[in-house]
Amino acid sequence: MKFYTYFSNQQRLAVVGLILVIVFLEVLSIFPKPNGYDGFQVDLESYLKFQNEITQQIVLNEIKSAPKIYPFNPNFITDYKGYKLGMNSKEINRLLLYRAQNKWINSAKEFQNVTKVSDSFLHIISLNFKFPDWVKNSNKTSVSLERPISFEDKIDLNITTVNELQKVYGVGFVLSNRIIKLRDSFIGGFISDIQLQDVRGLTPETIENIRKQFSVKTPRTYLKISLNTATVDQLVTIQHIDYELAYEIIELRMLKEGYKIIDELTKVKGFPVKKLEIIKLYLTLN
Repeated sequence: MKFYTYFSNQQRLAVVGLILVIVFLEVLSIFPKPNGYDGFQVDLESYLKFQNEITQQIVLNEIKSAPKIYPFNPNFITDYKGYKLGMNSKEINRLLLYRAQNKWINSAKEFQNVTKVSDSFLHIISLNFKFPDWVKNSNKTSVSLERPISFEDKIDLNITTVNELQKVYGVGFVLSNRIIKLRDSFIGGFISDIQLQDVRGLTPETIENIRKQFSVKTPRTYLKISLNTATVDQLVTIQHIDYELAYEIIELRMLKEGYKIIDELTKVKGFPVKKLEIIKLYLTLN
């Protein structure tokens, strides 16, 4: 009775109609299918050919989208680069600990012995290893290759040439010219090897390679500036110090009633901390 009293005529008709449609479809499924109808069929050979083409296209897309790995020296793999190459944290740490002992890797096999990477991974990554030419042409062990050159045997950075600098691994035509250009911008040349940090494009690893064979043996003569008495005009003659920074240095000096150590400059607002060692070349507390 609720069906007749609760629903309107249109709603009752809709429910009855829905029931009839359902019954009709159920009855229709009982009857046999027309002759010649075997359902949806796919030619197996065509399907496999199509699937193979799709797979090849996926592989090609992955190759094209994969980042290109340029040749590199495995001795300078950082945490980030090792992670991007697919090394795990233990393998990276083994390499970093080995390098921390000032030891060098000179072959793909030695890289595997140190890091304990798998053979399959080594086969892939070693294709991009690039060692210096002197490693390839030498039969010496890694221990003998690490024998440092004495200061007397090093080449003076203040008289070296572009061609001599290009013999260092990681220093090409552009970087060697930048080094010479910076050196010649000072009357008398460099004061210290530290000034190589000012050469744009030189990485810490490349600077380390340069310092193994070169050093400032004839530094230019100059007068150091007293940090606790220097004027603004004197301070701005120092590399990396402009007028704004000079005023900040003097203001902090007045507040502190003088600097006790030069390293206190790092507390100055806007001070270039990474250039502290270069700036210290020009300063004294006296």
